[in-house]
Amino acid sequence: MDKRSSITSSPTYAAPPLQELRELDERLSQRPIDLDPAGYVLISLDRERGELMAELYSNGINARGLATDPETGEVLSCRGAAPRRPLTVFRGRTAKQLGIQLTEGPSPAPISRLDHALYLGRELQKAEAALRSGDSYIQD
Repeated sequence: MDKRSSITSSPTYAAPPLQELRELDERLSQRPIDLDPAGYVLISLDRERGELMAELYSNGINARGLATDPETGEVLSCRGAAPRRPLTVFRGRTAKQLGIQLTEGPSPAPISRLDHALYLGRELQKAEAALRSGDSYIQD
């Protein structure tokens, strides 16, 4: 028997309903996380150049596990904070290209935690899809 024909005759997989997958994703997004001491990354789109951007920022981590400004010790806000200057700006046309820069570039790597690398990979994929489709992108 030809291997290709055995593959096509196997039972089909019934994917869970989309709503169920969205609920699972939302629950997983609410879990507690430890911050990466190497810094945090803000992802955005440069539609004019057709590129993804990843800005790397330094941070401290206080005793409560909150990100702090390494210069002032103040807790960093996600909303309405004064602009900070990134340490480095990475640019790429695809999620893969940018992911390789973030994980395989010169040492020290800007990512020190595996969960942070996985998160950034997911976000870069979402950003690339938004860049290609013209949809808006909001980092999770």
